Amino acid sequence: MLFTLKKIIGGLLLPLPFLLILLGIGLFLLWFSQRQHLAKVCLTTGWLVLLLLSLQPIADRLLTPFENRYPTLNHPPEVAAIVVLGGGYTYNPQWAPSSNLLGNSLPRVTEGVRQWRMNPSAKLIFTGAAAGNNPRSSASVAEEVAATLGVPREKMITLVYPRDTHQEAIAVKQLLGNQPFILVTSANHLPRALHFFAQQQLFPIPAPANQLAIHSPLNGWERAIPSPYWLSHSERAWYEGLGRGWQWMTQG
Repeated sequence: MLFTLKKIIGGLLLPLPFLLILLGIGLFLLWFSQRQHLAKVCLTTGWLVLLLLSLQPIADRLLTPFENRYPTLNHPPEVAAIVVLGGGYTYNPQWAPSSNLLGNSLPRVTEGVRQWRMNPSAKLIFTGAAAGNNPRSSASVAEEVAATLGVPREKMITLVYPRDTHQEAIAVKQLLGNQPFILVTSANHLPRALHFFAQQQLFPIPAPANQLAIHSPLNGWERAIPSPYWLSHSERAWYEGLGRGWQWMTQG
């Protein structure tokens, strides 16, 4: 129940639902109350923040501090395992396997496979429980995608019970003990993930995937025109900020 409540509250606090709620309050006050000044404040604030978060320079400036801590791992040392943390997914057997990995999940898996190809003696470990009524776990769907990319099944392990990063760290500790391993997750998620692993006295080698904040050249109009793509970058920064705040309050 606490896990579900945390996810619901966290979802409502993300930029788009939060700002839609703020705009909805403003519209309600505008049409059904005498508090016209407060209505204008809510509407103006909601519109302005939504605009700013949808612009590339602002979105990627917000995201960069979460992503720039760890460089891409191109020359990994020999390790016992490569752990790929779970992310968004669904399961439709009619789709191409990789289409079932949503959002940040596919880049994590492909980076995990890349790391395994540089470390073929290692075990490739996928984590992640089944979400909702899904018949498959996040870990098993990721394993299936990795198999289509050429990783032998006997080289892979799935941890299908962890529901969040804290539980993933505990499960990896139970499986690997103090063996050296590489940790693959989204670049913006790595700092928070490493904190959970450090709490289990684990200090993996970080391998960031799915870098989003763009600092290479872009067309001028891409920087100037609001886009849901840039809003998604702001959302990742917002999400990780909320996650770090929750981590600080509950884990220290």
